[in-house]
Amino acid sequence: MNEALLRSLTPSVLTVLVRRGADFAAAEDAVQDALVEALRVWPAGPPRDAKGWLVTVAWRKFLDATRADAARRRREDRVEEEPDPGPAPAVDDTLQLYFLCAHPSLTPASAVALTLRAVGGLTTRQIAQAYLVPEATMAQRISRAKRTVSHVRFDQPGDVATVLRVLYLVFNEGYSGDVDLAAEAIRLTRQLAAAIDHPEVAGLLALMLLHHARRAARTAPDGSLVPLAEQDRGRWDTALIAEGVGILQAALARDRLGEFQAQAAIAALHADAPTAEETDWVQIVEWYDELTRLTDSPIVRLNRAVAVGEADGPRAGLAALAELDASLPRHTAVAAYLHERDGDPATAARMYAEAAHKASDLAERDHLTRQVARLNTRRCQ
Repeated sequence: MNEALLRSLTPSVLTVLVRRGADFAAAEDAVQDALVEALRVWPAGPPRDAKGWLVTVAWRKFLDATRADAARRRREDRVEEEPDPGPAPAVDDTLQLYFLCAHPSLTPASAVALTLRAVGGLTTRQIAQAYLVPEATMAQRISRAKRTVSHVRFDQPGDVATVLRVLYLVFNEGYSGDVDLAAEAIRLTRQLAAAIDHPEVAGLLALMLLHHARRAARTAPDGSLVPLAEQDRGRWDTALIAEGVGILQAALARDRLGEFQAQAAIAALHADAPTAEETDWVQIVEWYDELTRLTDSPIVRLNRAVAVGEADGPRAGLAALAELDASLPRHTAVAAYLHERDGDPATAARMYAEAAHKASDLAERDHLTRQVARLNTRRCQ
């Protein structure tokens, strides 16, 4: 039994059912029932057309469930007839599921969960483990998301930008449990890039690959964070870097710059530097200028202040930082770093301590606390 084949066909079969009038939640239940049936009967004699078989069985199971449930009888009016057995159209409908799952009526958390369930093919338990929440909690979240989009037709989807943000949210969740969300996000984005010719989709894929290439060097054996400047670049995945740079160059050549392409360009400049000291910070500042123009994001301006501090000196960085709201996440940590670079360890230690107190992430808090201890130890020597 080829379970990978079943998983790859699930989004396409689900989309066919929704296209033919099935409620999204009921369609998913019918597809799951069809998959169970396939696991039972295929070993004895697999069909020649796996997708056509699944569509036919899932549709029949949907109809059976509809007729058995009085609350769903109204939907039968929209069902013209049961499709005849036979090959289904050889098209990949996965793309439409991305847009449905990224519908603007969903919260980002719900959109991510629904994307992983409906497009990624992950089980509710796997998603719950990845997010470190009880399975019942995740089941409720996914059920609410299904209900929200249950009557949404495919002429009311989210746009490409929304889909990309959902995938980026998945990527940034990292990994835990038995599901590597970063790798899953890359897999999903590869699918999207194969289905839609859009430079920002390519830009996001390149950005993910370039960041993922540094993954092995991001943490020490004890689990502590290793800053970019201190990472062992020999542990970076050069194949992923080469792939990411190639995808980015092709996207940039189309002259339709977007924020993910700009972010990927910054990541590529970091990846291209043999050592931290050889980083081309002047170009990075220029890319941050482009990214600021595209997004006008305070977080982008914060990261730009760090780059300015590296390119033009810490006082220039502090001047850029002074223009920003001090309540921004990581603002205090950036100020601490720039004050240390400017030769003021006392102020830096105080601000690192303040930043550690504000940090919500345990690994980040531990890293900032170690910076305080390092500077205080140096001052006492």
